[in-house]
Amino acid sequence: MIKKLRPFFCFTLMMILVIPNGHAERIRDLVTIEGVRENALVGYGIVVGLDGTGDQTSQTPFTIQSITNMLSQLGITVPTGSNMQLKNVAAVMVTAKLPSYSRVGQQIDVVVSSLGNAKSLRGGTLIMTPLKGADNQVYAIAQGNLFVGGMGASSKGSSVSVNQTAGATIPNGATIERELATRLDERNVIHLHLNQFDFTRALKIADVINKLQKNTAVALDGTTIALQMPKENTTRVQLLSRIQDLEIGTTPISAKVVINTRTGVVVMNQKVKLDNCAVAHGNLSVVVNSKLKVSQPNTPLAGGATVVTPDNQVSVEQEGGALHNIASGTDLNRVINSLNLLGANPTELMSILEALKTAGCLHASLETI
Repeated sequence: MIKKLRPFFCFTLMMILVIPNGHAERIRDLVTIEGVRENALVGYGIVVGLDGTGDQTSQTPFTIQSITNMLSQLGITVPTGSNMQLKNVAAVMVTAKLPSYSRVGQQIDVVVSSLGNAKSLRGGTLIMTPLKGADNQVYAIAQGNLFVGGMGASSKGSSVSVNQTAGATIPNGATIERELATRLDERNVIHLHLNQFDFTRALKIADVINKLQKNTAVALDGTTIALQMPKENTTRVQLLSRIQDLEIGTTPISAKVVINTRTGVVVMNQKVKLDNCAVAHGNLSVVVNSKLKVSQPNTPLAGGATVVTPDNQVSVEQEGGALHNIASGTDLNRVINSLNLLGANPTELMSILEALKTAGCLHASLETI
């Protein structure tokens, strides 16, 4: 038996060429308004009407408890000790996002996910489920027929499934019953938060806003811009609308290399540069070859016993290792060409980039995700 201690990875290398964009950036694409955001809602519910693909109630006692509580609220008393073997119901978690300035009566989409061991939610109907926020208050009520994007079939131990069948959605499946208290007209100062920390971009945004209306914006740091708001509410809405559509031009970005160690994806932006250097890379393999030998007496009456003895052979192999010259590169195309000449796979390329950064040849920050 041969065991290779060298791990095998099947990675995909992705080099994305980011071309500088000549279009100006709009403020609406760069910032969010303080307090104007979505809020998470969650609830626990029951799905009924499944075609025998629901929870195995003997293994999910909370499903039976939920059914008993629901029936008692509808005036039906289940005898104590009843052993209900239901196959058409499933316990689920229901999630949704409550938009800013949503009003009572508006509808939002919900996501339904199986909590027990249901095989599929296809064909099910979600029974009225309260959706609560972080303050434990009910903000919406969800109910409706489920839409499942996957499908599956099984017979005599064989099964085929396409996509996920234990999750579903209900478009416009929840009705808002409570509003969030978000009032812009009660605040004299509103903050804009940048999506990415950048002092230069924050100063540019403040300058552009002040050109529109003097003494309105102040950059507090690389993330926050304070806006002095007018007293009239209609004027505030008009001002925010005009500010969102303002363009600030392009801003410089930092050189960065992003490495995804799980998938092997490597992404560089157009600011990455290389200095001239030499790189040698190779592979170390350890091979263990194990064989079993049988030792037994020459004659049956010798009094000995048959013994199995292992015979192990270990070898170490070193592949590659030649020095390769990497030319300096000031643009992304030359950087990619220089790295491709090494002939390294994604796993090796990750190690090479880290070594280049340590040696000072790679002018970019490394970020691992």
